[in-house]
Amino acid sequence: MAINDFLPTTKEDMQRRGWEQLDFLYISGDAYVDHPSFGHAIITRVLESKGYKIGIVAQPNWRNTDDFMKLGKPRLAILISSGNLDSMVNHYTASKKPRSDDAYSPGGKAGYRPDRAVIVYCNRAREAYKDVPIIIGGIEASLRRFAHYDYWDNKVRRSILADSRADLLIYGMGEKQIVEVANALNEGKSVNEITWIAGTAYLTDNIEDLKSKSMLVPSYEEVRDSKKRYAEACKIQYEEQDPIRGKIIIQPHGDKYLVQNPPMMPLNRNELDTVYSLPYQRTYHPIYEEQGGVPAIKEVQFSITSSRGCYGSCTFCALTFHQGRTVQSRSKASIINEARNMTWHPDFKGYIHDVGGPTANFRNEACEKQIKHGACKTRQCLYPHPCKNLNISHKEYLDLLKELRDIEGVKKVFIRSGIRYDYLINDRNEEFFWELCQHHISGQLKVAPEHVSSEVLKRMGKPSRQVYQKFADKFYEINRKIGKEQYLVPYLMSSHPGSSLKEAIELAEYLRDIKYSPEQVQDFYPTPGTLATCMFYTGLDPRTMEKVYVPRSPKEKAMQRALLQYRKPENYELVYEALVKAGRRDLIGFGPKCLIRPRKGRNENALTRRKR
Repeated sequence: MAINDFLPTTKEDMQRRGWEQLDFLYISGDAYVDHPSFGHAIITRVLESKGYKIGIVAQPNWRNTDDFMKLGKPRLAILISSGNLDSMVNHYTASKKPRSDDAYSPGGKAGYRPDRAVIVYCNRAREAYKDVPIIIGGIEASLRRFAHYDYWDNKVRRSILADSRADLLIYGMGEKQIVEVANALNEGKSVNEITWIAGTAYLTDNIEDLKSKSMLVPSYEEVRDSKKRYAEACKIQYEEQDPIRGKIIIQPHGDKYLVQNPPMMPLNRNELDTVYSLPYQRTYHPIYEEQGGVPAIKEVQFSITSSRGCYGSCTFCALTFHQGRTVQSRSKASIINEARNMTWHPDFKGYIHDVGGPTANFRNEACEKQIKHGACKTRQCLYPHPCKNLNISHKEYLDLLKELRDIEGVKKVFIRSGIRYDYLINDRNEEFFWELCQHHISGQLKVAPEHVSSEVLKRMGKPSRQVYQKFADKFYEINRKIGKEQYLVPYLMSSHPGSSLKEAIELAEYLRDIKYSPEQVQDFYPTPGTLATCMFYTGLDPRTMEKVYVPRSPKEKAMQRALLQYRKPENYELVYEALVKAGRRDLIGFGPKCLIRPRKGRNENALTRRKR
């Protein structure tokens, strides 16, 4: 694979192409991986396909301007992204401890990008080239576009546009936006004039022309000082995130106004096919070879993205706020062609690791109404029950999987991205469920019930415990009938808003009853841009303004996490303390319903009786 097959990363690369100046300089917080699972690869290849000259500086040294200037001054703009993850999520665990590795960096080593990478990169870029427009995008910019609660600072921060001093913000999946912005700049328009493009946000000091077609949300100062006002702003922001019916949203920031235009219309099938047919090298740049490559490629190199968007709308997930609720999918022909090309790769062993997206078994819009009028403002497609208008069908997805299995050189096609089990179990045609178990699971199927308590599930926007149990029963019934020993691996979350020790114990008892010991448990992580993060910060559910219990102390979080892994000896003291504190000594003993045994020399039942 030749260096020239990648976009320029050095002056020498530019010279080999005969380029004297770039049109765009792309600064990325991730290592350069030319694969469509990486945002920087898609945006740069899209610009290249439109005839623009673009170079990439990946993970620059942010302590000075040298790396920011090594490809020279770009003609049109500097594009900045922190990478596929928010840089703070990338650096810290849910308990705010530094991570020791980074899958998006050479050799998997941490330390190649700064905290708050978008802000730091913007400052250095502005220092290097004061008169070049700066445009920010990617997940970090997208989810921080409004005033937002920041878990790591434990305070409300301004829009990242204000803190970074960037000229324009592109949010969501930015292929259409970046082309429109590029064309406007190329036509000689000032970046400050580019205010009409959907899927963008900007700061201005004049909103007179916007008042009749916009919604004003509480200002930065108001949401900083009032949790109620924060929740009110959050509700409006979520309700208007629809490309068809969404309105312009304005949030005052001091003497400026943050203006978010409605979301960009999603790519149609032909447009999406075009994006995924661009000449990606599907691997990391050769400069990383000596460092052991970039680990993040391993999970996606032989996987196929078939769809985008999700109408599941879990409150702890940022997809609604970033990719949106409208599902878009590639054509069968496009996906089959990608799979056939994959079989020629020297490292391909016959296994396609995944065919999916945010939700693998979503292939089309939720219903006809969504196509014409947009997603419902105050109703969800699957919660608390599937909407009567929801189109539940796996036929198109199943036909695709069957064709992929028939490709010469393909031994197995797995599904490893999320299966929405409440959608699947409500499909009256069971053919996909049987085919899934027969052909597309490698012994274990990962699903995400997250919890079993009705109080927590309500705050998550997830279906009831009974729905998951119905799915699990059907899964094991099918596997018995086809003679396979396969298992469900449920993702579970501790310390989500709504979960007290009572709810955590309820989940522990459920795990006891199904005889399952999770190897990993995810603590709720208050990341920017989610409804659950709003609940965590305000103690209010912004959808209803009801008060919500929020576990905040490190000790309670540790107890809730330990309860879900109560069989681990190292968790004994925390589990014991949690059960005593919750008044559940009945679960300490030798009976079949007990979670742990008593401490030596103690009779927990006697202690309980004496207390009474």
